[in-house]
Amino acid sequence: MNKLLGISVLVVAISVAAYMGYESRFYDAPDAKTYDVIDAEGKVVDQFIIPKITDVVGHKDEEAILYGMRLLNETARLLPENVGNGLNCNSCHMGQGKRELGAPYINTYNRYPRFNPRAQRVLDLNERINGCFQRSMNGKPIPIDSPEMQGMHAYMKWLGGDVAPGNTVKLTSLEFFKVGKYTANANNGAQVYAAQCGTCHGSDGEGIKDQFGDYIFPPLWGDDSFNIGAGMARASRAGAFVIHNMPLSVSREAPLGQITLSEQEVVDVVEYFTKKPRPDFADKVNDWPGMDNPADSRY
Repeated sequence: MNKLLGISVLVVAISVAAYMGYESRFYDAPDAKTYDVIDAEGKVVDQFIIPKITDVVGHKDEEAILYGMRLLNETARLLPENVGNGLNCNSCHMGQGKRELGAPYINTYNRYPRFNPRAQRVLDLNERINGCFQRSMNGKPIPIDSPEMQGMHAYMKWLGGDVAPGNTVKLTSLEFFKVGKYTANANNGAQVYAAQCGTCHGSDGEGIKDQFGDYIFPPLWGDDSFNIGAGMARASRAGAFVIHNMPLSVSREAPLGQITLSEQEVVDVVEYFTKKPRPDFADKVNDWPGMDNPADSRY
């Protein structure tokens, strides 16, 4: 009798374990994605996995990396003297700069210095970061020898892992589709905005704040939004970002969601919100020197 009972308990235990193992595949986080690392000729030379923040513990630059991560996440709150609106660096660089199609930082540290078409010269990483402070965050540059700048460098360098200078993590890039081939319809854009964007960004583009006055969702126009010198003020740049990342959590690529906005709808909605009133950019006279400004420039 005891032997029969023991066998029964064992069978039940095995069945339960097998069932839990089957079910767990629906609940466990997927394995970390492995990316190819390529050299300048496009040859695969290594593999890369986006590091976890827990990997920072014990790193020789741990303090600077974590400070840089905080600054990028909470820029407006931590650097009020340098941020002139309600945005953070990660308002555009999504998921702490780790999201493949969300303007990631993964290759940023190794890509600078690099040529910038708007400036028509080579910029280093300090200039690139301060460009965002002056344009996207409508504020003032931070000193290049400050702990703040060094912290942002440290985070971006850590995020890029051990990829050697000159090599690149092969990521899927934003699709800069030809917005100019569509005729923008701002009236339809207003309808798309109301249906897909207003819940988070506000019915009048004002964003949403928490109980402490910090923005949870960034404003898309008005005094607390990016100025006319920001890349996001151009339809070609805003369109590529929107089609891959908006509405939030319903992106173009699985597993977050599925295509919800057509290219025409994206063109219409960026026509609607990029043309809304927003701060001027005093140094705009220095952009695209010696050449015509792009057709989608606000100036």
